[in-house]
Amino acid sequence: MDDTADRAALDVSQGVSRLENPFRALRDVLSRSGPSDRQVLDALAAAVYVTDAAGRITYYNEAAAALWGHRPTLGHDQWCGSWKLFWPDGRPLPHDQCPMAMTLKEGRPIRGVEAIAERPDGTRAPFIPYPTPLYDSAGRLTGAVNMLIDISDRRDTERAAQQLSAIVESAEDAILAKDLNGVITSWNAGAQRLFGYTADETIGKPVTLLIPPDRLDEEPKILGRIRAGERMEHFDTVRRRKDGSLVDIELTISPIRDRMGRIVGASKIARDITERRQAQAQQRLLLREMDHRVKNLFTIASSVVALSARSAKSVADLGAAVQERLSAMARAHALTLPALLDGEPSIDRSTTLHALIGAIAAPYDDDRSQGARITVSGADAPITGQAITSFALLLHEFATNAAKYGALSTPDGRVEIACAKDGELFSLVWTEHGGPLLHDQTINEGFGSQLARLTVTGQLAGQFSRHWRPEGLVIQMSVRRERLAG
Repeated sequence: MDDTADRAALDVSQGVSRLENPFRALRDVLSRSGPSDRQVLDALAAAVYVTDAAGRITYYNEAAAALWGHRPTLGHDQWCGSWKLFWPDGRPLPHDQCPMAMTLKEGRPIRGVEAIAERPDGTRAPFIPYPTPLYDSAGRLTGAVNMLIDISDRRDTERAAQQLSAIVESAEDAILAKDLNGVITSWNAGAQRLFGYTADETIGKPVTLLIPPDRLDEEPKILGRIRAGERMEHFDTVRRRKDGSLVDIELTISPIRDRMGRIVGASKIARDITERRQAQAQQRLLLREMDHRVKNLFTIASSVVALSARSAKSVADLGAAVQERLSAMARAHALTLPALLDGEPSIDRSTTLHALIGAIAAPYDDDRSQGARITVSGADAPITGQAITSFALLLHEFATNAAKYGALSTPDGRVEIACAKDGELFSLVWTEHGGPLLHDQTINEGFGSQLARLTVTGQLAGQFSRHWRPEGLVIQMSVRRERLAG
């Protein structure tokens, strides 16, 4: 290929790459019409074809044949070599109304339109046409040249971008992006739900808008790791909402790279883990409670054996007494369990407070040769639902401690339980007599005492106090009467 052809190829290639009216170069090549110039057009990666003034195709290159999926007949086929044409919305586009036909009819270039070519095998290729009229030296229209730019890759990219955008926008998690200066560049609906800010309120603002003052040192460290190309997964932290409240979140942070592979920012996925944190705290509490109650079982079993041995006249009597007390304990323990799971047989979850106290006290009060060791007086009240579990846990804890350390740990000790109604309140006073002499028991609460206090003040929204008197422990508690209904 000579220098002229090389220069023409360079002109055309540069024009095609810039899409800045490449047809000046094409017209120059076509005006020379030398064999080497045609070789330039044949070698182009862009689809190019030429028609006469009547629209009959007089030339096309290999790229055009590939785009159309077949080879039109020169001097016969008109306007465009494609098998079928469609508008971008799917409507058929007749060949005599295509951009090339309009250019020849109106004698002007057509720009800014798109079309779709369907090949004989049914596949389709979206393209942008650039039809440009050709004139001779006298200014007469001699034909037109058209370049077809295949935009299939661009369409695929746009479709993928649209799908990704839809996924990001509909995600439950908060998804945002920031540049390397920590300025927010994108913000999805999940971020608005989590943090309370709209996209207009955050885009262009520093991401420190979301960071509590005591955690501002996190951001420089995060940006440093992002600049180093690191990905940060499952990073638990705390962020601040628009209303000033704090929220526990889990962050995943990834670098964002441009087409050259340079890191230009970071994407963040934030997930609200408040419920998970609460569940973990509840799980820890339950494990501590389980440990506490298991230890109590061993202590109580030992106390039951010791208590039964005092009045047993034989091994058989001892065995029967122990068995009866353990059975009573099992019945009382059942009251501390929550309602059965859905789908399993249901039970009646209602009783009265006096009946509940009797069930809990039974394991410690079955020997009545010297009178009842646990007495109940005063007002009674119905109790249902979750309140049964709460009160059963409380009374079980009181009785267990009394059997281990208090009045029920001695043969002559006793417990008085006084109940009373006072307007909207229901009060209960647990008073121990005849137990070991107490000395300054206002020491740190054990888990059982903490659990009792939390149950009354938290679940039952009441008041709770303990008074360590030398003659015995006194526990006072009051709850609103509607709380007894669960």
